[in-house]
Amino acid sequence: MKIEIENKERAEELLELINKGSYFSKLKPVPKETNSYTIPLKVSSYNELNLMVSDLLKASIILLNPDANSLSSFTKDNNVNVMTLLEIALQLLPEDEMELLDDLCKAQL
Repeated sequence: MKIEIENKERAEELLELINKGSYFSKLKPVPKETNSYTIPLKVSSYNELNLMVSDLLKASIILLNPDANSLSSFTKDNNVNVMTLLEIALQLLPEDEMELLDDLCKAQL
């Protein structure tokens, strides 16, 4: 009985912690679809979006095919802009969700 009371108190603390912050903000639910989310990706233009996708595809080709660097028929420009890939990765990081993990870690101690 004592363990049940302690578990209930811990669960209430956890819910209170989650409800007091604005966590889980990275994924946006897709209306009328279950288990589907969108994630915002900021771009300044269609050209930037095109360059991002192009760099992702080039990196994938090069990583999947070690001979791709020497094959000029794959693309006229085999140079992948790593900065673009890093910017995408930064935008995808769930910062608010990581804050929740920090708060949960503190509550655990």
